[in-house]
Amino acid sequence: MAGSGQWHEPVLVAEVVRFLAPAPAALIVDATVGTGGHAEALLARGARVIGIDQDPAALDRARERLRPYTDRVQLLPGNFRDLPALVPPVPRVDGVLFDLGASSLQFDSPERGFSFLAAGPLDMRMDPTAPVTAADLVNRLPEAELARILWEYGEERYARRIARAIVQQRPLRTTTELARLVACLYPPGRHRIHPATRTFQALRIAVNDELGALEAGLAGAVRLLAPGGVLCVISFQSLEDRIVKHFLRREALTGRLEVLTKKPLRPGEDEVGRNPRARSAKLRAARVREVGPGLVSCP
Repeated sequence: MAGSGQWHEPVLVAEVVRFLAPAPAALIVDATVGTGGHAEALLARGARVIGIDQDPAALDRARERLRPYTDRVQLLPGNFRDLPALVPPVPRVDGVLFDLGASSLQFDSPERGFSFLAAGPLDMRMDPTAPVTAADLVNRLPEAELARILWEYGEERYARRIARAIVQQRPLRTTTELARLVACLYPPGRHRIHPATRTFQALRIAVNDELGALEAGLAGAVRLLAPGGVLCVISFQSLEDRIVKHFLRREALTGRLEVLTKKPLRPGEDEVGRNPRARSAKLRAARVREVGPGLVSCP
């Protein structure tokens, strides 16, 4: 997710609306409703929306934002990995939207520990009731396991060096402590992104099991969608996009899905200028072609 200001500014809204075609009476599941940006655009065009999020603070913002549409929106707490269990029995689902990653609300709240730009606890939990924090991983895991997480989830080239330094310097309690340590391990010079970016990404993904949840959530979405229903996914980093691309390709080979985006759609220059956090967004979409094994046929 990306955005700024009082509300999360949704990314690629026009493209999401075009693919999901939110006609009156259509039912769309926003599996990552956040503060309600995409849901608001869909509701404004007459659709009904079931919004899901594991972050109670985001749901509170969404309720406020979507108050004019209370007769057509239902907001539910939960992780999209449990999508079929979360969505109440309905005649048909016409669209499912995923807007992946952490939101501006989370990045801009230092007490949540998602950002290295401000001092905060090493938390990074999207669901604040989850049992494991980033501090738990940083201060308890063996060096080899830390290195694996940094390499696999952050694609961090200095994963072993960083893991070794973390073990030598722990306990580490704050975001700025960890960011300074990582920055000192990078060669001097200008870097395209902050040296701590990949380390923070890797720890956040591990804390929230984001990639495992994505695999389960995509499969659950296809089970929910009626024939002709559309799956729309916005990702912000290569690991997520790779999972989405391979999932859509596999489902297309089975005949269950028709891929609607040969290549992922990207924000235009105007959108990136308004919302710099949108620059890495990629959108992929697919349509349910036919009922096959494991799919639920709705009247």
